[in-house]
Amino acid sequence: MDEDKIVDIDIHKIMKCLPHRYPFLLVDRILELGEGKIVGLKNVTINEPFFQGHFPDEPVMPGVLVLEAMGQVAAMMIVLRPDMQGMVTYLTGVDKARFRRPVCPGDQLITEALVCKLRGRVGQVKATARVNDEMAAEATFSFVVAKNLLQKG
Repeated sequence: MDEDKIVDIDIHKIMKCLPHRYPFLLVDRILELGEGKIVGLKNVTINEPFFQGHFPDEPVMPGVLVLEAMGQVAAMMIVLRPDMQGMVTYLTGVDKARFRRPVCPGDQLITEALVCKLRGRVGQVKATARVNDEMAAEATFSFVVAKNLLQKG
């Protein structure tokens, strides 16, 4: 892909690409996909199980789950590559994570991820998450791509 293009990758295709399942699948749709760039969407609803305890009187999506949603969008960009199909991305590091605003029920979390490095099956991406064009979080993720966790081939 030479340029970014608007796509509509739905939850069914996402579930074919990622091993995550409810309640841990945190990406609902892929909106754009290009060479080294992806944009994904997570609809945040009050029905999310984590809102029962975080926090009942003022529900806020836990920061680690915002990072997880960002990582899952980034993983889609990698596993959709022809040479990486059938593989899984495993997180090896998170750097420069910053949280700028809370993510609450009713928000649409829009994640954009850009490849910084990809050498063989090891890489790094920079991701941002926004709500209403306002930065919610940003981080740099390091990862390895493998068939499974124990057998890295």
